[in-house]
Amino acid sequence: MERGNRDVLITGVGLVSSLGVDTQAHVAHLSGGSCRHVVNEQRFAPYSVHPLPALDFAAQIPKKSDLKQMETWQRIGVYAAGLALQDAGIAGRPELLDRTHLVVAAGSGERDIAVDCEVLHRLAEGGDSTLLAKQVLPSALRPTLFLAQLSNMLAGNISIVHGIKASSRTFMGEEMAGLAAVENSWRRIAAGQADVIVVGGALNGEREDLLLGFELGHNLWRGPYVPVWERRDAGGGMILGSLGAFIVLEARSHAEARQATPYARIVEVATNHVGRGAGELTQSLIGLFEGMRPQALQGPLPILSGASGVEPATSEETAFLDYLPARAIEPVVRAYGSALGHGVEAHVSAGLALASLAIRCGCLPAQRGGGMERPFAGAVDRVLLTGVGHWLGEGMALVETAN
Repeated sequence: MERGNRDVLITGVGLVSSLGVDTQAHVAHLSGGSCRHVVNEQRFAPYSVHPLPALDFAAQIPKKSDLKQMETWQRIGVYAAGLALQDAGIAGRPELLDRTHLVVAAGSGERDIAVDCEVLHRLAEGGDSTLLAKQVLPSALRPTLFLAQLSNMLAGNISIVHGIKASSRTFMGEEMAGLAAVENSWRRIAAGQADVIVVGGALNGEREDLLLGFELGHNLWRGPYVPVWERRDAGGGMILGSLGAFIVLEARSHAEARQATPYARIVEVATNHVGRGAGELTQSLIGLFEGMRPQALQGPLPILSGASGVEPATSEETAFLDYLPARAIEPVVRAYGSALGHGVEAHVSAGLALASLAIRCGCLPAQRGGGMERPFAGAVDRVLLTGVGHWLGEGMALVETAN
Protein backbone atom coordinates (compact mmCIF):
# COMPACT_ATOMS: atom_id res chain seq x y z
CA MET A 1 0.00 0.00 0.00
CA GLU A 2 1.10 3.58 -0.64
CA ARG A 3 3.02 5.14 2.22
CA GLY A 4 3.21 8.79 3.14
CA ASN A 5 4.05 11.32 5.81
CA ARG A 6 0.84 10.55 7.72
CA ASP A 7 1.64 6.86 8.05
CA VAL A 8 1.13 5.83 11.68
CA LEU A 9 4.22 4.16 13.09
CA ILE A 10 4.76 2.40 16.40
CA THR A 11 7.97 3.89 17.81
CA GLY A 12 7.77 2.85 21.46
CA VAL A 13 6.57 -0.20 23.41
CA GLY A 14 5.94 -0.48 27.15
CA LEU A 15 4.68 -3.88 28.27
CA VAL A 16 4.32 -5.30 31.77
CA SER A 17 2.86 -8.78 32.16
CA SER A 18 3.35 -11.99 34.10
CA LEU A 19 6.16 -12.79 31.63
CA GLY A 20 8.27 -9.77 32.55
CA VAL A 21 8.59 -6.02 32.77
CA ASP A 22 10.19 -4.88 29.52
CA THR A 23 10.49 -5.58 25.80
CA GLN A 24 13.48 -7.89 26.27
CA ALA A 25 11.47 -10.27 28.45
CA HIS A 26 8.70 -10.48 25.89
CA VAL A 27 11.04 -10.84 22.91
CA ALA A 28 12.62 -13.75 24.80
CA HIS A 29 9.14 -15.28 25.04
CA LEU A 30 8.58 -14.80 21.31
CA SER A 31 11.95 -16.17 20.24
CA GLY A 32 12.35 -18.89 22.86
CA GLY A 33 10.09 -21.40 21.13
CA SER A 34 8.50 -22.55 24.40
CA CYS A 35 4.91 -22.25 25.64
CA ARG A 36 5.86 -20.30 28.73
CA HIS A 37 3.17 -18.91 31.00
CA VAL A 38 3.03 -17.87 34.64
CA VAL A 39 -0.21 -18.66 36.47
CA ASN A 40 -1.28 -18.62 40.10
CA GLU A 41 -3.94 -21.31 40.55
CA GLN A 42 -4.18 -21.20 44.35
CA ARG A 43 -4.66 -17.62 45.51
CA PHE A 44 -8.18 -17.17 44.10
CA ALA A 45 -9.12 -20.83 43.61
CA PRO A 46 -11.03 -22.11 41.74
CA TYR A 47 -10.05 -19.19 39.51
CA SER A 48 -6.58 -18.87 38.03
CA VAL A 49 -4.82 -15.57 37.34
CA HIS A 50 -1.65 -14.47 35.54
CA PRO A 51 0.04 -12.46 38.32
CA LEU A 52 2.06 -9.28 38.20
CA PRO A 53 5.81 -9.99 38.32
CA ALA A 54 8.06 -8.44 40.91
CA LEU A 55 9.00 -4.95 39.80
CA ASP A 56 10.33 -1.74 41.26
CA PHE A 57 7.62 0.86 40.65
CA ALA A 58 10.01 3.58 41.79
CA ALA A 59 12.00 3.08 38.59
CA GLN A 60 9.23 4.88 36.69
CA ILE A 61 7.42 6.62 39.58
CA PRO A 62 10.25 8.11 41.66
CA LYS A 63 8.23 10.27 44.07
CA LYS A 64 6.91 8.38 47.10
CA SER A 65 4.00 10.83 47.36
CA ASP A 66 2.88 9.86 43.85
CA LEU A 67 3.20 6.15 44.59
CA LYS A 68 1.28 6.44 47.85
CA GLN A 69 -1.86 7.89 46.30
CA MET A 70 -2.04 5.30 43.48
CA GLU A 71 -3.65 1.90 43.70
CA THR A 72 -1.99 -1.02 41.92
CA TRP A 73 -3.78 -0.66 38.57
CA GLN A 74 -2.58 2.94 38.28
CA ARG A 75 0.98 2.04 39.22
CA ILE A 76 0.99 -0.63 36.51
CA GLY A 77 -0.29 1.83 33.91
CA VAL A 78 2.05 4.67 34.85
CA TYR A 79 4.98 2.24 34.84
CA ALA A 80 4.11 0.82 31.40
CA ALA A 81 3.53 4.27 29.91
CA GLY A 82 6.93 5.34 31.20
CA LEU A 83 8.55 2.32 29.55
CA ALA A 84 6.89 3.21 26.22
CA LEU A 85 8.04 6.84 26.39
CA GLN A 86 11.54 5.73 27.32
CA ASP A 87 11.63 3.17 24.52
CA ALA A 88 10.55 5.82 22.00
CA GLY A 89 13.23 8.25 23.14
CA ILE A 90 10.67 10.78 24.36
CA ALA A 91 11.02 10.45 28.15
CA GLY A 92 12.72 13.40 29.79
CA ARG A 93 12.57 15.56 26.65
CA PRO A 94 10.20 18.50 27.30
CA GLU A 95 10.30 19.64 23.67
CA LEU A 96 8.69 16.32 22.69
CA LEU A 97 6.51 15.77 25.77
CA ASP A 98 4.91 19.20 25.25
CA ARG A 99 3.28 17.93 22.05
CA THR A 100 2.72 14.32 23.07
CA HIS A 101 -0.95 13.40 23.50
CA LEU A 102 -2.29 10.72 25.82
CA VAL A 103 -5.15 8.26 25.25
CA VAL A 104 -6.04 5.77 27.98
CA ALA A 105 -8.42 2.81 28.16
CA ALA A 106 -9.43 2.27 31.78
CA GLY A 107 -11.99 0.58 33.97
CA SER A 108 -13.68 2.18 36.95
CA GLY A 109 -10.66 1.71 39.20
CA GLU A 110 -10.08 -0.32 42.32
CA ARG A 111 -12.51 -0.42 45.21
CA ASP A 112 -11.42 -0.24 48.81
CA ILE A 113 -12.40 -3.76 49.77
CA ALA A 114 -11.81 -3.22 53.49
CA VAL A 115 -14.36 -0.39 53.49
CA ASP A 116 -16.83 -2.48 51.49
CA CYS A 117 -16.48 -5.33 53.97
CA GLU A 118 -16.96 -3.02 56.94
CA VAL A 119 -20.19 -1.67 55.48
CA LEU A 120 -21.49 -5.16 54.70
CA HIS A 121 -20.65 -6.48 58.17
CA ARG A 122 -22.43 -3.60 59.86
CA LEU A 123 -25.44 -3.96 57.58
CA ALA A 124 -25.61 -7.65 58.50
CA GLU A 125 -25.77 -6.59 62.14
CA GLY A 126 -28.87 -4.55 61.42
CA GLY A 127 -27.35 -1.14 60.69
CA ASP A 128 -29.18 1.58 58.81
CA SER A 129 -27.70 1.95 55.32
CA THR A 130 -28.19 5.72 55.14
CA LEU A 131 -26.57 6.25 58.51
CA LEU A 132 -23.72 3.91 57.60
CA ALA A 133 -22.99 5.91 54.47
CA LYS A 134 -22.67 9.05 56.57
CA GLN A 135 -20.59 7.40 59.29
CA VAL A 136 -18.25 5.02 57.46
CA LEU A 137 -17.51 6.50 54.08
CA PRO A 138 -16.27 9.99 55.08
CA SER A 139 -13.90 8.56 57.69
CA ALA A 140 -12.68 5.49 55.80
CA LEU A 141 -12.14 6.67 52.23
CA ARG A 142 -9.12 8.71 51.22
CA PRO A 143 -9.78 12.00 49.38
CA THR A 144 -8.69 10.36 46.11
CA LEU A 145 -11.41 7.72 46.35
CA PHE A 146 -15.14 7.70 45.84
CA LEU A 147 -15.84 4.02 46.51
CA ALA A 148 -13.65 3.32 43.48
CA GLN A 149 -10.87 5.35 41.90
CA LEU A 150 -12.04 7.33 38.89
CA SER A 151 -10.87 6.06 35.51
CA ASN A 152 -9.37 9.37 34.39
CA MET A 153 -7.05 9.38 37.39
CA LEU A 154 -4.80 6.99 35.46
CA ALA A 155 -4.42 9.51 32.65
CA GLY A 156 -3.87 12.28 35.16
CA ASN A 157 -1.12 10.43 36.95
CA ILE A 158 0.63 9.49 33.71
CA SER A 159 0.59 13.14 32.66
CA ILE A 160 1.90 14.35 36.01
CA VAL A 161 4.60 11.73 36.55
CA HIS A 162 5.96 11.72 32.99
CA GLY A 163 5.37 15.37 32.06
CA ILE A 164 2.98 14.87 29.15
CA LYS A 165 1.58 18.30 28.30
CA ALA A 166 -0.76 17.90 25.29
CA SER A 167 -4.35 16.61 25.34
CA SER A 168 -5.61 13.64 27.36
CA ARG A 169 -8.55 11.33 26.66
CA THR A 170 -9.93 8.39 28.63
CA PHE A 171 -12.17 5.65 27.21
CA MET A 172 -14.24 3.30 29.37
CA GLY A 173 -16.08 0.12 28.39
CA GLU A 174 -13.98 -3.03 28.83
CA GLU A 175 -12.38 -4.40 25.62
CA MET A 176 -14.21 -1.86 23.47
CA ALA A 177 -12.45 0.92 25.38
CA GLY A 178 -9.09 -0.46 24.31
CA LEU A 179 -10.22 -0.77 20.70
CA ALA A 180 -11.68 2.74 20.66
CA ALA A 181 -8.55 4.23 22.23
CA VAL A 182 -6.31 2.72 19.56
CA GLU A 183 -8.66 3.60 16.69
CA ASN A 184 -9.05 7.18 17.92
CA SER A 185 -5.28 7.60 18.20
CA TRP A 186 -4.60 6.08 14.78
CA ARG A 187 -7.23 8.23 13.06
CA ARG A 188 -6.08 11.45 14.71
CA ILE A 189 -2.50 10.97 13.55
CA ALA A 190 -3.55 9.88 10.05
CA ALA A 191 -5.74 12.99 9.79
CA GLY A 192 -2.96 15.32 10.89
CA GLN A 193 -4.60 16.21 14.22
CA ALA A 194 -1.61 14.96 16.24
CA ASP A 195 1.95 13.86 15.60
CA VAL A 196 2.68 11.76 18.71
CA ILE A 197 0.26 9.85 20.94
CA VAL A 198 0.98 7.40 23.74
CA VAL A 199 -1.98 5.03 24.05
CA GLY A 200 -2.75 2.01 26.20
CA GLY A 201 -4.30 0.68 29.36
CA ALA A 202 -3.75 -1.27 32.54
CA LEU A 203 -5.45 -3.97 34.57
CA ASN A 204 -4.84 -5.36 38.03
CA GLY A 205 -6.29 -8.83 37.57
CA GLU A 206 -5.55 -9.83 41.18
CA ARG A 207 -8.59 -8.16 42.73
CA GLU A 208 -11.38 -9.91 44.58
CA ASP A 209 -13.93 -7.27 43.53
CA LEU A 210 -13.02 -7.60 39.85
CA LEU A 211 -13.13 -11.38 39.92
CA LEU A 212 -16.50 -11.26 41.67
CA GLY A 213 -17.93 -8.95 39.02
CA PHE A 214 -16.80 -11.14 36.13
CA GLU A 215 -17.94 -14.33 37.86
CA LEU A 216 -21.42 -12.91 38.39
CA GLY A 217 -21.60 -12.74 34.59
CA HIS A 218 -20.30 -16.34 34.29
CA ASN A 219 -17.20 -15.13 32.45
CA LEU A 220 -14.35 -16.74 34.42
CA TRP A 221 -12.62 -20.04 33.73
CA ARG A 222 -12.84 -22.41 36.68
CA GLY A 223 -10.03 -24.79 37.45
CA PRO A 224 -6.39 -25.23 36.44
CA TYR A 225 -4.88 -23.35 33.53
CA VAL A 226 -5.57 -24.44 29.96
CA PRO A 227 -4.96 -22.39 26.77
CA VAL A 228 -7.74 -20.20 25.37
CA TRP A 229 -8.79 -22.57 22.59
CA GLU A 230 -9.16 -25.58 24.94
CA ARG A 231 -11.83 -24.07 27.19
CA ARG A 232 -14.84 -24.29 24.90
CA ASP A 233 -15.92 -27.87 25.68
CA ALA A 234 -16.10 -27.03 29.40
CA GLY A 235 -18.20 -23.91 28.85
CA GLY A 236 -15.42 -21.42 28.20
CA GLY A 237 -14.17 -18.58 30.34
CA MET A 238 -11.30 -16.17 30.70
CA ILE A 239 -8.26 -16.13 32.94
CA LEU A 240 -7.45 -12.56 33.90
CA GLY A 241 -3.92 -11.23 33.76
CA SER A 242 -2.37 -8.26 35.51
CA LEU A 243 -1.21 -6.23 32.56
CA GLY A 244 0.09 -2.80 31.60
CA ALA A 245 0.50 -2.03 27.91
CA PHE A 246 1.24 1.29 26.21
CA ILE A 247 2.59 2.07 22.75
CA VAL A 248 3.80 5.30 21.19
CA LEU A 249 2.15 6.08 17.86
CA GLU A 250 3.84 8.63 15.66
CA ALA A 251 3.41 10.19 12.22
CA ARG A 252 6.12 9.01 9.84
CA SER A 253 7.25 12.57 9.10
CA HIS A 254 7.64 13.33 12.81
CA ALA A 255 9.48 10.08 13.54
CA GLU A 256 11.86 10.57 10.63
CA ALA A 257 12.56 14.17 11.62
CA ARG A 258 13.84 13.03 15.01
CA GLN A 259 15.44 9.87 13.57
CA ALA A 260 13.31 7.48 15.61
CA THR A 261 13.51 3.80 14.71
CA PRO A 262 10.00 2.37 14.29
CA TYR A 263 8.87 -1.11 15.18
CA ALA A 264 6.04 -1.31 12.68
CA ARG A 265 3.34 0.54 10.79
CA ILE A 266 -0.36 0.35 11.58
CA VAL A 267 -2.03 0.05 8.20
CA GLU A 268 -5.64 0.12 9.38
CA VAL A 269 -7.80 -0.11 12.47
CA ALA A 270 -11.48 -1.03 12.24
CA THR A 271 -14.09 -1.54 14.98
CA ASN A 272 -17.74 -2.48 15.33
CA HIS A 273 -20.33 -3.14 18.02
CA VAL A 274 -23.04 -5.64 17.10
CA GLY A 275 -25.75 -7.05 19.34
CA ARG A 276 -24.23 -10.55 19.48
CA GLY A 277 -27.16 -12.54 18.20
CA ALA A 278 -26.22 -15.97 16.83
CA GLY A 279 -23.71 -15.51 14.00
CA GLU A 280 -23.65 -11.70 14.18
CA LEU A 281 -20.15 -11.49 15.60
CA THR A 282 -18.71 -13.76 12.90
CA GLN A 283 -20.33 -11.66 10.17
CA SER A 284 -19.10 -8.48 11.81
CA LEU A 285 -15.51 -9.74 11.84
CA ILE A 286 -15.78 -10.85 8.21
CA GLY A 287 -17.11 -7.42 7.25
CA LEU A 288 -14.35 -5.61 9.14
CA PHE A 289 -11.68 -7.77 7.55
CA GLU A 290 -12.99 -7.42 4.00
CA GLY A 291 -13.27 -3.67 4.45
CA MET A 292 -9.66 -3.24 5.49
CA ARG A 293 -7.58 -5.92 3.80
CA PRO A 294 -5.34 -5.09 0.82
CA GLN A 295 -6.53 -6.85 -2.32
CA ALA A 296 -3.12 -8.49 -2.76
CA LEU A 297 -3.22 -10.07 0.70
CA GLN A 298 -2.94 -13.84 0.21
CA GLY A 299 -1.07 -16.81 1.58
CA PRO A 300 0.09 -17.28 5.17
CA LEU A 301 -1.10 -14.53 7.51
CA PRO A 302 0.13 -14.39 11.12
CA ILE A 303 -2.80 -13.54 13.41
CA LEU A 304 -2.52 -12.51 17.04
CA SER A 305 -5.96 -13.27 18.40
CA GLY A 306 -7.27 -11.38 21.40
CA ALA A 307 -9.81 -14.14 22.10
CA SER A 308 -10.72 -14.30 25.78
CA GLY A 309 -11.98 -17.88 25.94
CA VAL A 310 -15.49 -16.73 26.90
CA GLU A 311 -18.31 -18.36 24.96
CA PRO A 312 -19.96 -17.92 22.53
CA ALA A 313 -17.64 -15.06 21.46
CA THR A 314 -14.57 -17.28 21.09
CA SER A 315 -16.41 -19.83 18.95
CA GLU A 316 -17.70 -17.04 16.70
CA GLU A 317 -14.17 -15.72 16.24
CA THR A 318 -13.10 -19.27 15.40
CA ALA A 319 -15.75 -19.31 12.67
CA PHE A 320 -14.25 -16.11 11.24
CA LEU A 321 -10.79 -17.68 11.23
CA ASP A 322 -12.21 -20.74 9.47
CA TYR A 323 -13.62 -18.40 6.78
CA LEU A 324 -10.21 -17.05 5.75
CA PRO A 325 -8.99 -20.04 3.67
CA ALA A 326 -11.90 -19.42 1.30
CA ARG A 327 -10.25 -16.04 0.59
CA ALA A 328 -6.90 -17.69 -0.23
CA ILE A 329 -5.50 -16.78 3.18
CA GLU A 330 -3.81 -19.30 5.47
CA PRO A 331 -4.31 -18.09 9.05
CA VAL A 332 -1.40 -18.73 11.40
CA VAL A 333 -3.11 -18.07 14.72
CA ARG A 334 -1.76 -17.36 18.19
CA ALA A 335 -4.08 -16.46 21.10
CA TYR A 336 -1.79 -14.21 23.10
CA GLY A 337 -4.14 -14.37 26.08
CA SER A 338 -2.93 -17.94 26.60
CA ALA A 339 0.44 -16.49 27.62
CA LEU A 340 -0.47 -13.14 29.18
CA GLY A 341 -3.97 -13.73 30.47
CA HIS A 342 -6.88 -11.53 29.45
CA GLY A 343 -6.23 -7.84 30.03
CA VAL A 344 -9.73 -6.45 29.25
CA GLU A 345 -9.16 -2.70 28.62
CA ALA A 346 -5.40 -3.25 28.16
CA HIS A 347 -5.71 -6.34 25.97
CA VAL A 348 -5.67 -4.71 22.51
CA SER A 349 -2.71 -2.45 23.27
CA ALA A 350 -0.87 -5.51 24.62
CA GLY A 351 -1.59 -7.29 21.34
CA LEU A 352 -0.24 -4.37 19.32
CA ALA A 353 2.86 -4.33 21.51
CA LEU A 354 3.42 -8.04 20.85
CA ALA A 355 2.73 -7.58 17.12
CA SER A 356 5.41 -4.87 17.02
CA LEU A 357 7.92 -7.10 18.78
CA ALA A 358 7.03 -10.06 16.55
CA ILE A 359 7.71 -8.00 13.42
CA ARG A 360 11.01 -6.72 14.79
CA CYS A 361 12.29 -10.14 15.90
CA GLY A 362 10.68 -12.01 13.01
CA CYS A 363 8.98 -14.68 15.11
CA LEU A 364 5.64 -15.58 16.66
CA PRO A 365 4.88 -17.08 20.06
CA ALA A 366 5.04 -20.85 20.26
CA GLN A 367 1.87 -22.64 19.20
CA ARG A 368 -0.51 -24.03 21.78
CA GLY A 369 -4.11 -24.96 22.13
CA GLY A 370 -6.73 -27.21 20.66
CA GLY A 371 -5.59 -27.62 17.06
CA MET A 372 -6.20 -23.94 16.23
CA GLU A 373 -2.51 -23.09 16.16
CA ARG A 374 0.01 -24.55 13.73
CA PRO A 375 3.76 -24.24 13.19
CA PHE A 376 5.11 -21.27 11.27
CA ALA A 377 8.64 -20.68 10.03
CA GLY A 378 8.06 -17.88 7.54
CA ALA A 379 8.83 -14.17 7.70
CA VAL A 380 6.73 -12.06 10.06
CA ASP A 381 6.33 -8.91 7.99
CA ARG A 382 2.61 -8.48 8.59
CA VAL A 383 0.32 -9.32 11.53
CA LEU A 384 -3.45 -9.15 11.84
CA LEU A 385 -4.60 -8.40 15.38
CA THR A 386 -8.13 -9.26 16.50
CA GLY A 387 -9.88 -7.88 19.54
CA VAL A 388 -13.19 -9.44 20.55
CA GLY A 389 -14.90 -8.30 23.71
CA HIS A 390 -16.06 -11.06 26.02
CA TRP A 391 -19.49 -9.41 26.01
CA LEU A 392 -19.66 -6.67 23.35
CA GLY A 393 -17.36 -4.83 20.97
CA GLU A 394 -15.05 -6.16 18.29
CA GLY A 395 -12.29 -4.88 16.04
CA MET A 396 -9.00 -5.60 14.33
CA ALA A 397 -5.82 -3.91 13.23
CA LEU A 398 -3.41 -4.69 10.43
CA VAL A 399 0.26 -4.11 11.28
CA GLU A 400 3.21 -4.46 8.94
CA THR A 401 6.87 -3.59 8.59
CA ALA A 402 7.50 0.15 8.68
CA ASN A 403 9.97 0.42 5.79
